Parts: sequence; C-alpha cells; structure tokens
Amino acid sequence: MPRYMIEVPHSSEKRACLEAVHVFLKTGSHYLTHCDGGCPGGEHKAWITVETDNREDALRIVPPAFRHEAKVTQLGRFSLEQVERIMEQHTG
Repeated sequence: MPRYMIEVPHSSEKRACLEAVHVFLKTGSHYLTHCDGGCPGGEHKAWITVETDNREDALRIVPPAFRHEAKVTQLGRFSLEQVERIMEQHTG
C-alpha cells in the first residue's frame, strides 16, 4: 500500500501552536495523536506518515481547518540493487 507523508504548517505564534495541537489531539485520530511536531525546533509544522490507497485519502486524515495548507507527498524506498540497475540503463 502506498505511503504518504502529510505536512501541516501553522503560524509560529504560541497560541496557534497550542490550537493546532489541541485540534489534533481532540480529533482522537491515531494518526493525529501520534504526529511529530517541529515547534520545539522552530519549525511550525506537524508531520504524519500514513499508509493509504491514495493522496486524497491521506488528505482526509487532516482536520478540515488545516487541509488547505497541508502538503501530501507519496513516499518510496529504493534498494541499492534497484538504483544500480536504473543507473546502468541510463549510462548505456
């Protein structure tokens, strides 16, 4: 199943940080209550990694108030063998 990283930014104002965390925790969603937040490091975003069928399903995990700014990126992993095989194809 495809994996997606969801990035949800919010304002750097202390109140905005607390409100974002409050909304995430209040939803009760496992994904939202276990997200990683960058506020302590000065990066005012939350990151969530999920497995779901498509980008739209991943975006629906985000509370409606934050969806318009959320960024959803499909993730992938490569093995050394895969990369070497692709490199060989492109170098002739």
